[in-house]
Amino acid sequence: MTKILNVGIIQQANTADRDFNRRRIGEKIAELSAGGCSLIVNQELHDSLYFCQTETVDGCDLAVAIPSETTDFYASLAKKHGVVIVTSLFERRAPGLYHNTAVVFERDGSIAGKYRKMHIPDDPAYYEKFYFTPGDLGFEPIDTSVGRLGVLVCWDQWYPEAARLMALRGAQLLIYPTAIGWESTDADDEKSRQREAWITVQRGHAVANGLPVVAVNRVGHEADPSGATNGIQFWGSSFVAGPQGEFIYRASDCEEEAVKVEVDMERSESVRRWWPFLRDRRIDAYQGITKRFLD
Repeated sequence: MTKILNVGIIQQANTADRDFNRRRIGEKIAELSAGGCSLIVNQELHDSLYFCQTETVDGCDLAVAIPSETTDFYASLAKKHGVVIVTSLFERRAPGLYHNTAVVFERDGSIAGKYRKMHIPDDPAYYEKFYFTPGDLGFEPIDTSVGRLGVLVCWDQWYPEAARLMALRGAQLLIYPTAIGWESTDADDEKSRQREAWITVQRGHAVANGLPVVAVNRVGHEADPSGATNGIQFWGSSFVAGPQGEFIYRASDCEEEAVKVEVDMERSESVRRWWPFLRDRRIDAYQGITKRFLD
């Protein structure tokens, strides 16, 4: 693993045309790889619109097998451009059994590993429990030629336990493909609080674990097909933070971006020496952490 890792992030607005979305991603991967990126991270469920705004069995038609023509497409991009690619797919595991799955492709086109989203939300406009079975692969980093990647997905980003377990298993980078935004009826100050909380909690994971964090969110407005709400305005704001939570890059909250970000992968060693949180953990006193609540 090189000291400086050039990470490409793709923050994109999507359409209902999956082939068009993939072509655009392919073009951006080509641009980023030509610019020197060796790792490219996409947003959550990047091939389609965010279909979880409504509950309909027809939405399951969007799911793809692993492997499939879809994974072949991303595998070919990884091999053609010699890059590691983090994707986020709606996995059809079996009839009626689906997962929200991140698939990581090695630079030779092989599948380096996958992660099935563990925490599944069920909120207005985010009806994911209707579609996704909770992950069963645990919090296991994925080994690649650019390092050991702790890949998590969206709602996982609110849980310090997930980041910690990835760190304890040797992850060198925490990665969060994301789809999150505002409901239009929220007041502007509430919108600001929500986005800042999202940013802050992930920067906290960087600090607590002494690891860089890459969070890639989608952008643009997507209508609610049912008309029950005014849809979601995805707030973009993708960012890369260093192991002290410092911003290395912050993206727009309303524009598409495909950007190369330089991450110093050796900095974690120094930060963990200054702030040896892993050394000082009281593992003898944390038994209650596996309980739902301590009455």
